[in-house]
Amino acid sequence: MEAPVCPKYPYVHRKHKHDRPDPYQWLNKRGNDAVLEYLQAENAYCKAYFQDQEKDIEALFEEMKARIAPDDASVPYFLNDYWYQTRYESGKEYPIFSRRLKMEDAPEEIILDVNELAKDHNYYNVGGKSISPNNRMLCFGEDTLSRRIYTLRIRNLITGEYEPESIPGTTGGAVWAADNQTLFYTRKDETTLRSHQIWKHKLGTSTEEDVMVYEETDEVYSCFVYKTKSRDYIVIGSASSTSSEYRYIKTSEPDADFTLFQPRTAKHEYSFTHFADHFYLLSNHEEQNFSLYKCPVNAPSADWELVVGGSDQVMLESVEIFEDYLVLVERKAGLTHLRVMSWDGKHDTYIPFHDPTYSVDLEINMDFESDWLRFTYTSLTTPTTIFAYHLETAEQKVLKQQKVLGGFQVDDYESQRTWAKASDGTEVPISLVYKKDGAPLKERPMLLYGYGSYGISMDPYFSSIRISLLDRGFVFAIAHIRGGEELGRAWYENAKWLKKMNTFTDFIACGEHVKAQGLCHPEQLFAMGGSAGGLLMGAVMNIAPSLWAGIVASVPFVDVVTTMLDDSIPLTTGEYEEWGNPNEKEYYEYMLSYSPYDNITAQNYPPLLVTSGYHDSQVQYWEPTKWVAKLRDVKTDNNPLLLHTNLEAGHSGVSGRFAPLKEVAMEYVFLLKLANKL
Repeated sequence: MEAPVCPKYPYVHRKHKHDRPDPYQWLNKRGNDAVLEYLQAENAYCKAYFQDQEKDIEALFEEMKARIAPDDASVPYFLNDYWYQTRYESGKEYPIFSRRLKMEDAPEEIILDVNELAKDHNYYNVGGKSISPNNRMLCFGEDTLSRRIYTLRIRNLITGEYEPESIPGTTGGAVWAADNQTLFYTRKDETTLRSHQIWKHKLGTSTEEDVMVYEETDEVYSCFVYKTKSRDYIVIGSASSTSSEYRYIKTSEPDADFTLFQPRTAKHEYSFTHFADHFYLLSNHEEQNFSLYKCPVNAPSADWELVVGGSDQVMLESVEIFEDYLVLVERKAGLTHLRVMSWDGKHDTYIPFHDPTYSVDLEINMDFESDWLRFTYTSLTTPTTIFAYHLETAEQKVLKQQKVLGGFQVDDYESQRTWAKASDGTEVPISLVYKKDGAPLKERPMLLYGYGSYGISMDPYFSSIRISLLDRGFVFAIAHIRGGEELGRAWYENAKWLKKMNTFTDFIACGEHVKAQGLCHPEQLFAMGGSAGGLLMGAVMNIAPSLWAGIVASVPFVDVVTTMLDDSIPLTTGEYEEWGNPNEKEYYEYMLSYSPYDNITAQNYPPLLVTSGYHDSQVQYWEPTKWVAKLRDVKTDNNPLLLHTNLEAGHSGVSGRFAPLKEVAMEYVFLLKLANKL
């Protein structure tokens, strides 16, 4: 089949006396017939490319699906007289949320069967679930379009009936006050989708009577609402990527005015929780990597008392408070650690982990008086495992480990950690995993994954899906490049704004390192990234096209300058503190230097598969569409260039437990075909 040819229409972006011709800008018309026809033509071309591999894709899908336990369940947790659990039934795509009164073996009460709710929708996703303090009412959000815009619904758990009111245009979550009648929720701006208002709803009243209790007018901030672990306070937060601010009321006083905790100031981020007579805060006002403080609940703006100080080497990510202990989640040398400290100072220890590279995080810990800490541990070779750790005795027990069917054995796989040297001399960690089948790594293909934005750390984790690549000889690796927070706050700060290029050169250095060290076949290094990681793919493809044997870019953010100049697009203004504001010439020129769409040149590019969602609210579908159209017009090679747009999905792809695996199977077959592994 001949590749689609995208029509061109004259269009010029003009800013700072600089012209950027963009003949594909017309694709920015959601709902336009000509746009849909072009997307369908690209989909048909992509389907034709895989025509001879349809059986391979289906077989891979079934293989990945077969490793997942068909009837799985989460570890129950106890809250307000009930044990809550999420479970899946064999043959069903969506979860069932249930609870049991007081005892784990009490009769099950199903509070929400998502399979029933989803049966009449092509896409269905449940947002936050919130139970009223008297355990009688459930509030949850539903998204049936995949735009991450939720309608709140309320279900009476005694009668099973739904209340007549529904609240559209929200983030999907809500918070109950202690009166069991008042709900606080967050609304999104209809155009930009910024979370900008907090509203109050009284059960049984018309939503037209709802009252706005807070509005965030600064367009670089978004707001949210939550309840403290103690359930004593309702908190409204406002945050950008560099600053935050909070206000609160008692849950018993839903009609009170919110009290400001600490006014926002530039480059000050803080968060707080509550226990007994004190608020406990993580703040970076003195140490970039955060410190832990406390203050009396009746004097939140007074001098804060230091509890645990931060340092250049250790970043404090979060804290869990118990009656006799506190647990700190610390990040140092690129790995996460759990530090257990007693309030009386007699205990201060770290929970030991032995994998060379791993990921650990806190689980749900609702009981202040408990002596047991729950946490989740996983590595590239260890299935996700939930542990209970006794805070006093250090006894440790497994509550649940992810089931992996199909004959998986942990000892068949091995993980490593290595460090690449970036162009400025910075050491960048890389985590990798492969099957121990005797073949030298230098003869194997490698898939190198990267993200590197927003301070989001790409910690190593186990994936049963990934086994399909490993068993066919692939090495899988994660490049922990700057832009994340793997090595602390500075790791993030040194790859944003006018230092963003470090993200891309770090990834290239990682690619060069794995080849030089014989960790993969020198001509079979593949790369993958999505969203901001798709920006990474576009940038490294322009800078070092010959380094890659093939690339997969999912929902890629590639038309950076155009998007960041359009404040009507969701997220744009809030992104200024990540990328900079191109209305300022300095940022405009810097963005222009790396924007993948603007830096396409007449050169050979590696094989490329691009996936997109028509209803995407994070990265608009026209970005990857324009990028592919321009690449096809300009590039000088005959390598595959494919675009697959899911016309019924958004940023996270299709909904359901198994359906998303079909797109993963297509991506894997693309790589396996290029690596001659089919």
